[in-house]
Amino acid sequence: MSWIKVIPYEEAKSSLKRIYDKVKGPNNNVDNILAIHSLRPHSLVGHMALYKNVLHNSNNTLPKWYLETIGVYVSHLNECSYCVDHHFAGLKRLLNDDEKSHQIFKGIEANTLADYFDGKYAVGVDYARLLTIDHTNMRENLILEMKSNGFTDGEILEINQVTSYFNYVNRTVLGLGVNIEGDVLGLSPNDGNDENNWSHS
Repeated sequence: MSWIKVIPYEEAKSSLKRIYDKVKGPNNNVDNILAIHSLRPHSLVGHMALYKNVLHNSNNTLPKWYLETIGVYVSHLNECSYCVDHHFAGLKRLLNDDEKSHQIFKGIEANTLADYFDGKYAVGVDYARLLTIDHTNMRENLILEMKSNGFTDGEILEINQVTSYFNYVNRTVLGLGVNIEGDVLGLSPNDGNDENNWSHS
């Protein structure tokens, strides 16, 4: 599951067990990316608060499938197959359209995702790419281009935060050897109105 010790659900005590009970999926399954925090439960709380509010908060105005697409793309750029597998499964569930999912994934794999989208969404995807692979060359003109293509400042912030979150989580996974063994792919905390409801379904 990983290169460091992980406390499984069945062995969790007190505060860790309470946190696991909040984030678990079916059959008491806790995703490996969450369980990797088991030796420091406070970092699991921080991770989940960031994840849920960046990607699964009802106050976001960009479509969740688009934000998930950015997450899969960033994970692909970082060669994090764990996050690609998990979040592409979630993206497919959101789209409920196998052909669209296939075309998006083809664009991700070929690094031509911006070509799949028209105008606004293409520019947003390109911003995420540059922030991931060329972050030292970020300039205000990229933000101005996003605005000129119809993004609001708040939507730009959403893309920035999703891109930044996935860069963080990709490095957590890759740095600790987290794999998908035992995980149920594609689950997510779908109650975007309640930041305390972390349950995965």
